[in-house]
Amino acid sequence: MRTRPLKVALLGCGVVGSEVARIMTTHADDLAARIGAPVELAGVAVRRPSKVREGISADLVTTDATALVKRGDIDVVVEVIGGIEPARTLITTAFEHGASVVSANKALLAQDGAALHAAAEEHGRDLYYEAAVAGAIPLIRPLRESLAGDKVNRVLGIVNGTTNFILDKMDSTGAGYQEALDEATALGYAEADPTADVEGFDAAAKAAILAGIAFHTRVRLDDVYREGMTEVTAADFASAREMGCTIKLLAICERAADGESVTARVHPAMIPLSHPLASVRGAYNAVFVESDASGQLMFYGPGAGGAPTASAVLGDLVAVCRNRLSGATGPGESAYAQLPVSPMGEVVTCYHISLDVADKPGVLAQVATVFAEHGVSIDTVRQQGKDGEASLVVVTHRASDAALSGTVEALRKLDTVRGVASIMRVEGE
Repeated sequence: MRTRPLKVALLGCGVVGSEVARIMTTHADDLAARIGAPVELAGVAVRRPSKVREGISADLVTTDATALVKRGDIDVVVEVIGGIEPARTLITTAFEHGASVVSANKALLAQDGAALHAAAEEHGRDLYYEAAVAGAIPLIRPLRESLAGDKVNRVLGIVNGTTNFILDKMDSTGAGYQEALDEATALGYAEADPTADVEGFDAAAKAAILAGIAFHTRVRLDDVYREGMTEVTAADFASAREMGCTIKLLAICERAADGESVTARVHPAMIPLSHPLASVRGAYNAVFVESDASGQLMFYGPGAGGAPTASAVLGDLVAVCRNRLSGATGPGESAYAQLPVSPMGEVVTCYHISLDVADKPGVLAQVATVFAEHGVSIDTVRQQGKDGEASLVVVTHRASDAALSGTVEALRKLDTVRGVASIMRVEGE
């Protein structure tokens, strides 16, 4: 074993960073044995140096992250501060000064992954980011390495624990959205400002990363269709149960049937209770991968939290350190396919539409005519009426999102349609 330690700089020492430091210290001997050399925490960049950090010497703490990554003797920089800047500049500076990088920064990778990979390649360094998607669940490495010889056609998953907790609580207890969100906040699953989670921004960043790796194509955050879950109601869950379904916020990355384009989207969807993702409860994550040779694979586990995310960071750290010792680098960006990312309007799926209509003869015929005129085939219809008012629930066969949007726009113009109560896609059939 080499006696000179590999030096690690840690950028950020919050929930995840502090766990990374703790594991590096408590498992130092095991990590050294697995890597073939000791690893040494050489510096920790933080915003509040006066805070007491158990197990971390005050001599290692600095507020000057730039100086830390420029030292020249750092082998690996672990970035867990998040956000776009200063993380982007710090990572590229680390490459320029000879360090490889392990990051958990999904937002930055979804926005500027191509530029970061190019910088890593230019300087002959590694960029690893298993912790950026689904916490402790091994997912990035299986897609980049284990399935490198296969053709992935679809990645369908629950990649945000906060939203899954909220939707699971609504489903299992009948709670409304706000009540479930309040409980998630009290338990620490939701941030004080939950916008990134409940509006789908977090899941969309992860979808961009997954689609890029799965389809060997550059997919940016702006390419991902995003729809939040704040409008999901108890009535939607009641309708889902009547169909033998539940509701999940899904990240869906698909290769087109002809293989010539891809799509990436995040939105609430009904899925059959028979689908493996339907049984994912609480704050857990799960990702379902479909490929030509391996068929269907499911990856499941805790998708967030300090220790689970730190586990993924440390796995990358071991891999990168091994590469440093051997003088090699791991897999970089694979974007050779350069497939176009199709707009949401070209996505084809089934739909559940709930309408408030007048309770009188001929309404169903009018609604059915609108669907037919827009080329959307109806699978089932359910109607309930009382005192001149009625609800009409239509479930369609597969149709394009553009055709469905045109149908809904036309329905809103009918005098007999008083409102479109909800529209939800149905996946996993």
